[in-house]
Amino acid sequence: MSLTVRVVAPDKTVWDSQAEEVILPSTTGQLGILTGHAPLLTALDIGVMRVRSNKDWVTIALMGGFAEIESNEVTILVNGAERGDKIDREEARTTYSEAETRVNQARSSGSRQEQIQAERSLRRARARFQAAGGMVQV
Repeated sequence: MSLTVRVVAPDKTVWDSQAEEVILPSTTGQLGILTGHAPLLTALDIGVMRVRSNKDWVTIALMGGFAEIESNEVTILVNGAERGDKIDREEARTTYSEAETRVNQARSSGSRQEQIQAERSLRRARARFQAAGGMVQV
């Protein structure tokens, strides 16, 4: 038996297929889903979702949203999503480095709102870079 997994962003369906396992970035930590999981509704954080399908792992950068698990169906509604294999790793690395620089600048001379925006941009850039296979120092 397998899971039916759908990842839906406002502009497209990013994933709609069967899977054996899903790991989600919930707001309370990583959440693993296997067949037979209890019904659940959870908020998702910005981060990397991992889907095991046909023994291969697929990464998807999620930009926050919600997941519903019920009767071996995982429905994920997100603000934005991008498959890791569709992301240019070097472009993602550059964006991540630039976002780190903006966070450091905002912390030293920016307003609180600028700091929050810069940190959110950094989290998005980190998720994209990690989904593309990049390694990030924490």
